[in-house]
Amino acid sequence: MRSSEGCGNGRPVLLLERSRVGRFAFGDVSCRCALDRLRALSGLAAIGLFGWPVVGAAQMAAPTPQPPGIPVTPEQAAQIEIQNWAVHEQATVTWMLQPAFRAPYTGPQSLQPNANGRETVDATLYAGFRPWPGGEIWINPEVDQGFGLSNTFGVAGYPSGEAYKLGKAYPYVLVQRGFLRQTIDLGGATERLEPDLNQLGGAETANHLVFTIGKYSVVDIFDTNKYAHDPRNDFLNWSIIDMGSFDYAANSWGYSYGGTAEWRHHWWTFRTGVFDLPARPNSDALSPNFAQLQFVTELEARYHPWDQPGNLKLLYWIVRGNLGTYLDAISLGEAVGEPPSTAGVRTQRTKDGIGLNLAQQIAPDLGVFARASVSQGTVEEIAFTDINRSISGGLSLGGSRWGRPDDTFGLAGAINRISHQGKLYLAAGGLGGIIGDGELPNAGPEQILETYYRLPILGFAHVAFDYQFINNPAYNRDRGPVSVFILQLHLQY
Repeated sequence: MRSSEGCGNGRPVLLLERSRVGRFAFGDVSCRCALDRLRALSGLAAIGLFGWPVVGAAQMAAPTPQPPGIPVTPEQAAQIEIQNWAVHEQATVTWMLQPAFRAPYTGPQSLQPNANGRETVDATLYAGFRPWPGGEIWINPEVDQGFGLSNTFGVAGYPSGEAYKLGKAYPYVLVQRGFLRQTIDLGGATERLEPDLNQLGGAETANHLVFTIGKYSVVDIFDTNKYAHDPRNDFLNWSIIDMGSFDYAANSWGYSYGGTAEWRHHWWTFRTGVFDLPARPNSDALSPNFAQLQFVTELEARYHPWDQPGNLKLLYWIVRGNLGTYLDAISLGEAVGEPPSTAGVRTQRTKDGIGLNLAQQIAPDLGVFARASVSQGTVEEIAFTDINRSISGGLSLGGSRWGRPDDTFGLAGAINRISHQGKLYLAAGGLGGIIGDGELPNAGPEQILETYYRLPILGFAHVAFDYQFINNPAYNRDRGPVSVFILQLHLQY
């Protein structure tokens, strides 16, 4: 998990995670801290000036789903230029502030009740080229630095998708994605593909196959949603930007090796993929030789009620891996007189889950979304978060109604639950993937409200103001409620 490296009066001032950097300094900052900050900013400047990172860090995967094709006339299709290579860059700084809140007790993986501020920074290079017709090869080296609030512990629906399960006090470089995508046209009307992150401009037919193989994030392709999926462009809460109980295969940065096949045909798309699980739940390393696997399947239906586009997705996943159950851990803990730990009872098991994902445009500047998901509640969390049942929904409204068409306002809510066995495990002092207050005498559903306002400040940058209210963090009625204030600056070209 994370270390608590820091400097200056014992306060961690420059910390880091996959797209984030340290924390606000509430006291004097030493020369070392200033030097740390300079090194972090120098790494980001290197990307901006030279197009390749020289230092880096870690965080949660910010998905890069490919925008759909745009139908064009035969005359327009003849004028489409096929892009053979592209380079894009992005940099994101996220500042988080959590005021103090009520907490009669605090455990090893609790959200700390004292006032807390953190920063996270990431910068990514997206470099791709077309080796042959229909083929694309992309590589995404990334610089990251920072930690989430309380080292990304304490809330199952964690408040920042720009923070994940590994952090360091110095920036570092990792190649987070490297993959081959092959598109095979099957006929139908021609559609134009706009250049974007990890997508070359060009054309495809309405009916086609897409094969993707390499290293990338499961949620680059599965569980995407136009209105709630990208923490750099819309909401930030984990259980709002993804299905809360979709325990997708990933290392500590949110990425895995795998392959996906997609078949798009008129109004529907079928997707299926296989991915490598982490060697241990929430570990940095993936299992060697695909010894532990996850299979994911998704069926998407597209429709146009009242001439407004929408889609509905049904997702199912199943894993086979070395996992423990909550009740076995409790039994072992009682036998040896220690708090339960699923690590001591792991063996080959299966775990599965299912979810629905809806996106519907109401008007050109207004859209709504909803997700509902459930997973097997007897087995421990693997790679995402400690949620077995989750519902979320909200809206996204463009600013054209008040004369600012490029602005966006978002409002959403989520309700997360853990299984009865999971509650017993936490109550006995067990630790989950990212939660664990040491006790849980008064359990309740985790309830989250998030709102944001995002506005452009330059042609290639925007700033966002985000607020989240979290009731019963980590399913604990005795702690909280919690408020989190977030300011984000995002640059992309």
